[in-house]
Amino acid sequence: MIERSEPVGILLQAVSAVMQDRNRGEIVAVRNVDLEVEPGELLTLLGPSGCGKTTTLRMIAGFQEPSGGRILIAGRDVTHVPANQRDIGFVFQNYALFPHLTIYGNVAYGLEARRWPSADISRAVDEVLELVGLAGFGERLPNELSGGQQQRVALARAIVIRPRVLLFDEPLSNLDAKLRISMRGEIRELQQRLKITTVYVTHDQEEAMAISDRIAVMEGGRIAQLGTAQALYRRPASAFVAGFIGRANLLRATVRGVADGVATLDVQGETLTMPADGVPAAGSAVRVVVRPESIALARSNTAAAVVQSCSWLGDKIEYEVTFAGQTLNVVCFAPTEHETMSPGTAVSVAIPPAAIRLVAAED
Repeated sequence: MIERSEPVGILLQAVSAVMQDRNRGEIVAVRNVDLEVEPGELLTLLGPSGCGKTTTLRMIAGFQEPSGGRILIAGRDVTHVPANQRDIGFVFQNYALFPHLTIYGNVAYGLEARRWPSADISRAVDEVLELVGLAGFGERLPNELSGGQQQRVALARAIVIRPRVLLFDEPLSNLDAKLRISMRGEIRELQQRLKITTVYVTHDQEEAMAISDRIAVMEGGRIAQLGTAQALYRRPASAFVAGFIGRANLLRATVRGVADGVATLDVQGETLTMPADGVPAAGSAVRVVVRPESIALARSNTAAAVVQSCSWLGDKIEYEVTFAGQTLNVVCFAPTEHETMSPGTAVSVAIPPAAIRLVAAED
């Protein structure tokens, strides 16, 4: 069996990455990032292209030195330690398999570089190939395997060296949608079984929510918010996070008043109420965050809201509704035929107070 060492933590202290571009001058890719990855945790760096997530991963791996700050693994300062001395396994986006080597040769490569005895290498490779569901594939070449199978080879090569840290750079982006769902489950199951501290990079919010213990949402080289998928979804700290984790309606509003534990909001002439905790003073401009599935619609001859579009998707209906001069996205799950409201239908909009979150207007 693959030996499990005690899980280790990763600590980033004020880590930055500044690069020089001939045309654009100085580019700050990562800005003073502080981050602690707990031992045995799977933490995902999530964000759009250019947010700094891959650069951060490369600095943890040792492929790029920080311009400032420190990186510690298991309490050891590895900021200037070469990648091959950091005890990490890395799974690349394009798999990076050697096309001229068999699957056995690809997986064995790291062990051969470490000068393991041949018998131990053979035993370890057979074991890890069985672990990733590729027993009996050792003599095949990479081009004889499907994309999902090649991904499993890349994963086997990363874990066969028994790393203390496992790093993934968008590992599923080259797979089709159905296979991505299957592979992310396999990665999560294997990580939990081996208890390897893991940092995972993706731009796919659903992928991040499905596999992560915690997610660090990155924006502009900084961590915009760190937390569990549930916390980020239910309590986003900014309009950016609300829009990046799941779907969200962001409505312009003004705080009308707070009394008896209830806050009243003016949304372009329409009134919403919510719990008063954390609501700023009357007159403050805010953004209202409401998830599409929290909104209820009902036909109404007198309502000011109007259905603009309707998409029937089998298990749900997605609506676009004009409300208070703004567009609301609404999702109705398990719809019945008589519930469907066609474009042009006048509707009332009901938003439960507990479903409303506020973020700063300038976001």
